[in-house]
Amino acid sequence: MGWPVRVRRPPVLQSKLLCLSLLYLLTTLPPALYVSFTDPGRRGCLRLLPFPSPPKPLFRYPPGYGEHRHALPTPRALCSNPVAFADYKTALEEIHGLCRNTSASPALRYQNGRRATFAGNFSAEERRSFFSHTDDQVAIPCGFFREFPVPEHDRLAMEKCRGVVVASAIMNDYDKVRQPRGLGSETLRTACFFLFIDDATRGVLARQGVLPAHDARGGGGGKHTTVGAWRVVTLGGRRAGGGRLPYEDPAMNGVVAKHLLHRLFPNARFSVWVDAKVQLTVDPALLVHALLVREGADVAVSRHPFNRHTMEEAIATARWRKCRDVDAVRAQMETYCANGLQPWSPSKLPYPSDVPDTAVIIRRHGVASDLFSCLLFNELEAFSPRDQLAFAYVRDHMSPKLSINMFEVEVFEQIAVEYRHNLKPGGGSGGGGRGKQQGGTRIASSRDIAGSSCERYLLKMWGESAD
Repeated sequence: MGWPVRVRRPPVLQSKLLCLSLLYLLTTLPPALYVSFTDPGRRGCLRLLPFPSPPKPLFRYPPGYGEHRHALPTPRALCSNPVAFADYKTALEEIHGLCRNTSASPALRYQNGRRATFAGNFSAEERRSFFSHTDDQVAIPCGFFREFPVPEHDRLAMEKCRGVVVASAIMNDYDKVRQPRGLGSETLRTACFFLFIDDATRGVLARQGVLPAHDARGGGGGKHTTVGAWRVVTLGGRRAGGGRLPYEDPAMNGVVAKHLLHRLFPNARFSVWVDAKVQLTVDPALLVHALLVREGADVAVSRHPFNRHTMEEAIATARWRKCRDVDAVRAQMETYCANGLQPWSPSKLPYPSDVPDTAVIIRRHGVASDLFSCLLFNELEAFSPRDQLAFAYVRDHMSPKLSINMFEVEVFEQIAVEYRHNLKPGGGSGGGGRGKQQGGTRIASSRDIAGSSCERYLLKMWGESAD
């Protein structure tokens, strides 16, 4: 039996192989980097210039806290029409210049006093009477006919916010605190980040170690609490003098913060609303500059990924029980159809859709944007907190007209990560009960809508109308 023989390459051959490998790397790396930074399809929808970021994590969550409890992130699609962002410092300087400009258009006048509900419980005819705003002296109903219990020290801080405010809300512990990513080095110092929560959410966050336990009942002598980027504002409870939230429905309490930011932050010039199910991945100053300022828009919001017509969204809302009161959705659509709501068509351009995805809303605070927010909020109290259903109705009938940048869905998927809630047919999304199923699901036809005020709308949407 012979001994095994091991053959080794001479050192000369090994060094040649190493040199060839290095040569291959040097010749292929530059083209790969060039393609990565110049090809829109590989880059996605954003052109971001580098800028210094905070070196440390914004917040370290305690062990066991599920930051992404609803871990169903949306896919990040590619697109061929990317958004080009300006240099971070350039965008910041331009926004600061606009905020220093005091020659803004006159602000809206708001009705005040006490009424039966937070938004005043106006009839459909009364609400419509405010859609045409031609006289700056006419006061607009815009909520706050009942108390919205914000602690005094937080209210003072909100009034001092004079630039860009980034806001979100968690009610009834329905979501998790998500930290924004991609922030520039100056953003935390120059922008305001506010997270509104209720007592139920605060209690859970305290038990889980996200908020200090000694502050769980609203103590602290006027001291505020921060979680990473967010200044946490607890609505109601002892911190707000024992005031009660205006609505029994937690979703409607969140809608107050979502659509009335211009009233909660009366001196802010721009706002970025972020649903609690969404995590921002791009600096809010870049979003304001690229999607709002540069476009000359009053509002920037993504198109809905699936629906273009309001009625499509209403049907989906009822089908998936996104709203507890389906009868209210039906009454809302009947009211809108009777008052002139039309399906989307090219005649509505430059609005490319009637249905937005309002998980992220970027606003320039001014007469048109503030009026739209007020009118929209009044519709939400009248029917349901599903803001997509009233969006086109208010937008199409209000005056002055609103300039909206409804950007591509792919852009939304690049500026934020959405952790969608689980929905099942017949199940509620806001803790609501499971609806009763009446047999199997079937597709509606024109025979089902005879006599409805939405008959012409639906026939036109389905392409069965002669109009």
